[in-house]
Amino acid sequence: MSSPVLLVIAHGSRDPRHAATVHALTARVRALRPGLRVETGFLDFNAPSVPRVLERLAAEGTDDVVALPLLLTRAFHAKADIPAVLREAQARLGRLRIRQAGVLGPSPLLNSALERRLHKAGVRPGDRSSTGLVLASAGSTDPEAIAVIAEIARELRHTGWCAVRPAFASASLPRTEDAVRALRAEGLRRVAVAPYVIAPGRLPDRIAAGAAEADVLADVLGPAPELARLLLARYDEARVPVAVRLSA
Repeated sequence: MSSPVLLVIAHGSRDPRHAATVHALTARVRALRPGLRVETGFLDFNAPSVPRVLERLAAEGTDDVVALPLLLTRAFHAKADIPAVLREAQARLGRLRIRQAGVLGPSPLLNSALERRLHKAGVRPGDRSSTGLVLASAGSTDPEAIAVIAEIARELRHTGWCAVRPAFASASLPRTEDAVRALRAEGLRRVAVAPYVIAPGRLPDRIAAGAAEADVLADVLGPAPELARLLLARYDEARVPVAVRLSA
């Protein structure tokens, strides 16, 4: 019996760097698991759209798909947008079984990818005790998503950082620049900003602009190997029945 197709669902962006990053990440997933069919669909701005990918898969005779949102928190797109698109496709395509996997975060793998980006930007382990960290996410009006970012910031605080503050590029407060200034006001001489986003685009650019007064700005998570492993973990969780996973 063949494995379900993995359909990675990205938001999409007018910024060409977004789609390029998504495709680089899915290429890394394919390299980690040869033989697994991995497709990419976008909700907006980029092609192919999610419905178009599902129509093509159904026409080819595919009967099982795991749809994986390329999202770090469970907010509007994961709760409403993507389920609506998948339900509509399921109703039209009938025989095609579509299962929605969980969002990527929170996960220790994401924290590892974040810290590796910070290390690459110039933060060494010995620097943490004298460095304040701004964990800058895209932002959301969903209280669950905001709470997840705040909890990740608390977790990171226990890994040696002098102080950690969450920040948001949109919808929520504080903004990145405000969090940087708040850390400076507490007397911290060194501040680093870590974008908790996957791909470049308008909101990551806003985070970068807000980090102008910081000492270190890490890159977006991008096609990190930790993210590729996490995608496969979420795929496996969705395709294997709970009872089987618990007995394994």
